[in-house]
Amino acid sequence: MRCPKCGKENPDGAQSCNFCNCAFTEASVTSKTINVRVSSLAIASLVLGILSVFTCGIMAIPALVLGIISIILIEKSGGRLTGLGFAVIGIVVSVVAFLTVILPVLRYRWYRASLMTCGSNLSGIGKAMFIYASDYEYQLPQAGGKESIWAAKINDWKATDKRTAFNLEADSSGGQASISSSFYLLVKLVEVTPKSFVCPGDSGTKEFNPAKYGARDRELIDFWDFGPEPTKHCSYSYHIPYGPYPLTTSSEPGMAVAADRNPWIPSPFVKAKKDFSKFDPNGTPEEQIYGNAIVHKGDGQNVLFQDGHVSFEKESFCGVKNDNIYTFWGGSAPNWDRRKGIPHQIGSQPASRVDSLLVNDTTVANQK
Repeated sequence: MRCPKCGKENPDGAQSCNFCNCAFTEASVTSKTINVRVSSLAIASLVLGILSVFTCGIMAIPALVLGIISIILIEKSGGRLTGLGFAVIGIVVSVVAFLTVILPVLRYRWYRASLMTCGSNLSGIGKAMFIYASDYEYQLPQAGGKESIWAAKINDWKATDKRTAFNLEADSSGGQASISSSFYLLVKLVEVTPKSFVCPGDSGTKEFNPAKYGARDRELIDFWDFGPEPTKHCSYSYHIPYGPYPLTTSSEPGMAVAADRNPWIPSPFVKAKKDFSKFDPNGTPEEQIYGNAIVHKGDGQNVLFQDGHVSFEKESFCGVKNDNIYTFWGGSAPNWDRRKGIPHQIGSQPASRVDSLLVNDTTVANQK
C-alpha cells in the first residue's frame, strides 16, 4: 500500500507508514499486492564478504561495493526488497578482511618500495660522488675549506660566494661546513636532484624547494645547502669529511661512504636512541639489530660502499673488518672494539683510515 502523505510503498496490512509514521485509514490508502523478495546484491555481498576471508581479501572491495548498493536499493524499494542484514554482514566482513589482510600487504609493498627507492638514491649519489672526485683531486665531496670544522649549519646557504657561505678567512682557511652542504655539492656541481637525498621511509623529510624559503628567482646551483633547515631535506649520513680521514677514490673498497641516518644522532622528526647498552653486536639478534638505523623499522640500513655498490645491511657492523659504520672504534690499539665502538660526540673522529664514521647533521644542542 502507498502512503498518501509521503508516497512511499509499505507492506500490505501496515497500520502506519514505515517512513513518515502517518497512520493509515481505509479511506486514505490504496491496497495492492507487492511482490517482496530478497535482494540478490545483498546475498552476493554476503557471499563475497565470506570469500574475502579465504582469498586473502581479494573479494573485499567488490563485497563492500555491492553491499552499499544493495542497502541503497533496499531503502528505495518501498518494502519490495529485503536482505538488509545480509548486506550489513557482507560489508562488515569485507572491511575486517581488508584491514587484516589487504592493508598489511599494501603497507609491506610500500615498505619494500621505499627500501628500493632509498637504495637507488644512494646508488645515484655514489656515482655522482665519483664524477665529482674526478674533477676535485680525487676527493669525495667536502664543503667549505680544507680546514673547516663540522657545524650544524653553514653561515649562509644563499650566499653569493663561497667565503661568505662557509665563513672562510681571506686565505680560505677556517670556516664551518655541514654534512648536508657536502652532499649539496652534488646538486650544485653534478646536477643531482634534491629529491635523490630524500628516503621515502624517513618520515617528515621532504624534497628541498628553494621557492618555499623565498628564493624563487634563483637556480639550485646558486645555493650552498638544502635551505635554512637542511636536516629536513637530507635523509642520509656521510663518512665525516672534516678531520684527518676524509674519503678519497683510493680509500678501502669496503669503506662505508653513506647510509641511512645515524641512529645515535637525532633527526628532525625522530629522537636518537639513548641507551647504547642495549646494543650488543655479540648478543641476541634483538641486541644486534638495536644498533641499526631507525628509518627502516630497525631492520637494517641501505649502505653505499666505496666500491660503488649499495646493499641493505641487516647489522650496522658491516664495514672493513666488521667495523660499525655509525660509531668510532673504542678501546685502544691494537685491540680496538670495532663491532660496537663509541657513539659520535662533538669533536670525535675516526680512529684510523679504515674506521667508518657516518654522521648526519642535527642542532648544536642535540649534537652530543
